[in-house]
Amino acid sequence: MVQSVLFLVIREWWVLVPLAYGFVARVAAGPKFSPLGLVVTKILTPALARVTGSEGRIVPGPPKRFAQAIGVLFSVSALVASFAGATTVAVVVILGLTAAASLESFLGYCLGCAIFAQLMRFGIIPESVCVECNDISRRLASRAEESLSRSAV
Repeated sequence: MVQSVLFLVIREWWVLVPLAYGFVARVAAGPKFSPLGLVVTKILTPALARVTGSEGRIVPGPPKRFAQAIGVLFSVSALVASFAGATTVAVVVILGLTAAASLESFLGYCLGCAIFAQLMRFGIIPESVCVECNDISRRLASRAEESLSRSAV
């Protein structure tokens, strides 16, 4: 969200490069090649969990990857438009991205995840794509096992 707002303020195409790269990296390989993804998963989330005493809501991979793919579409489109001199188009696209990022940042509502869920309900995305989405007990059991094995060591 901060990168999007920075672009809206200074309107320079190069500000969109790390934003687009971050989305592409997270879609391609999860957070391991995204500096922001690493900071969030390795530093911020654990710190927040210690402060609040809660790990927060568990979100399966496929809906998040879908949401990040939408982020790729928006950020790369804005980058191309801005680089081509169509700054107004880039601003409108980044306003949409900023709105979606704000919903997640401030309200914990992932618009991309909600779209993913609707596409599953309509049968456009088959349930087999997201078995975890349908059975959270597997993830919870896996986390409990990991936690037990760490505490035993």
